[in-house]
Amino acid sequence: MSNNQEKAYFVHESSYVENSAKIGKGTKIWYFTHVSENAEIGENCNIGQNVFIDKNVKIGNGVKIQNNVSVYTSVGIEDDVFLGPSCVFTNVINPRSFIERKTEFKETLVQKGASIGANATIVCGNTIGKYALVAAGAVVTKDVSNYTIVGGNPAKFMGYICECGMKLSEKEKGYYCESCKAFYALNPNNQLQSLKNKGIL
Repeated sequence: MSNNQEKAYFVHESSYVENSAKIGKGTKIWYFTHVSENAEIGENCNIGQNVFIDKNVKIGNGVKIQNNVSVYTSVGIEDDVFLGPSCVFTNVINPRSFIERKTEFKETLVQKGASIGANATIVCGNTIGKYALVAAGAVVTKDVSNYTIVGGNPAKFMGYICECGMKLSEKEKGYYCESCKAFYALNPNNQLQSLKNKGIL
């Protein structure tokens, strides 16, 4: 699609955006990308080369999708997510080429601020928590908690990470970011949470 002069977003002429797709202000879609019917991409996103956005997919604001990523139907991407080069999503647990399983898609959600490294694989039906970090090449087979770093195959816990992207250090009563000085603690559900808005810092 070309003729971006009157649009509030940019689409490279080598890419194709279906007429029913919705693209937010300030978003840039680069080479050889296909955005399918009824897909929604938020504002100020950057969609790299050779990306496929499937039907009805919703992508939040401020998302960066690097080259060679396919975001399939039933995958949700919230605000400020980073998808590294060639990371992989699936949507069926037990695919067969000769059996149609479009009614069996399992939902996958990547929550606000999370980052997925290059060549990582996210098995369908799982949630990547807020500001979590999936290491390059990891294979995620279960939910990833907020602010958690996982890596390996299958992906396992490797520590906690700050909203600023730095690994947290364990301190008395919680976890501390040496870079931005943020402090975190585990809640009663054993989930890490930021304390910057809790009146503690």
